[in-house]
Amino acid sequence: MSRKKTTEHYVCPMLVFVAPGSRAEKRSRQRIMMPEPTALAPGLPPTPEHDLTFQGGKTITDLVFSNFYVGGSEAWDSSDISSIDQALAAAMSDERLNNVMSQYYPSGQITSTFAGSQVLAGPPPQTVSQGDVENLVTTLFQAGSLGDADFSSTVFNFMLPRGTILTTDAAPTTGAISAKLESPTKTATVPPLETEDSLHGLGGYHGSVHVGTGPNEEIIYYAIGAYSEQLPNGQTNGIPVFDESWKNVVATFYHELNEARTDPDVEDAIRAGNDPSAINFIGWISQQGEECGDFPVAEANPLTEVFQEVQLTGSTNSVPIQFQYSDADHGPGEPRDSPAPFAGGSNSGLEEAV
Repeated sequence: MSRKKTTEHYVCPMLVFVAPGSRAEKRSRQRIMMPEPTALAPGLPPTPEHDLTFQGGKTITDLVFSNFYVGGSEAWDSSDISSIDQALAAAMSDERLNNVMSQYYPSGQITSTFAGSQVLAGPPPQTVSQGDVENLVTTLFQAGSLGDADFSSTVFNFMLPRGTILTTDAAPTTGAISAKLESPTKTATVPPLETEDSLHGLGGYHGSVHVGTGPNEEIIYYAIGAYSEQLPNGQTNGIPVFDESWKNVVATFYHELNEARTDPDVEDAIRAGNDPSAINFIGWISQQGEECGDFPVAEANPLTEVFQEVQLTGSTNSVPIQFQYSDADHGPGEPRDSPAPFAGGSNSGLEEAV
């Protein structure tokens, strides 16, 4: 990832979901800087210095998302797929949870629609890089497998199966994820130790891919996450917190989708490198370069302070989520009975792009 320049500092926003104290977090934070700025989860102090500010980029008011399960049906328990789909859809559309996130939109109104899930053919890849997932997104688009989605407001989630290692390497691996819906693929190599990967605290990330040219160009938004668990060899893959791995998957993608809806074009900011206009791609971010899901994870000790199962609005059912940063609470915000006030304060002239 390259760095982009503000008037005083270089800045590379975080778009990765990392465990606190992990090598992945340390490497990510070494790259981020931002200019100095002129119903908290229990046990955590207010941290107004980490409040998010709007940089002028795009946000997504009416989010749509689809789930793709990588590795073939044999790599997934059908009950896990059902649980993930149902819980993630419920969490993203829950009124009390959205009362936290709506503060980043002038209208105070946001929606989320689950557009269904599909299984990509196996076998499960050993390693998946950022280059792999971006090639996959392009291939699916060109094949028409992404349907007639409104790409300006849709995020495609790629759920990796148990045992697959996720990396932030921009280069594709020697293997590839199958873009077919349920054919063999080559086996990828294990990432080198210097790579940020899910064996060293990486949980997932979101980004975008430009496909086509000129008036036919589309920007496709995606998120990808590891199947967080303790591996048979004793290593930790991803960020396992809950008692069942499918719950970790839900929490990972709840994190990624909320970041994608408040800062969808962050990847374009990173691609812009040292161009001073790069900051204009960014939506909501802290002075430290953190998106809405980042600081709560970095601050929590233990992680169960911000990774919890919360009761759905008007229901006895609960969903596993990660609390997102709330400017109204100056920290990780619990579900709210009423919408949080607009985080833009007196700057009410902000307009949402979608």
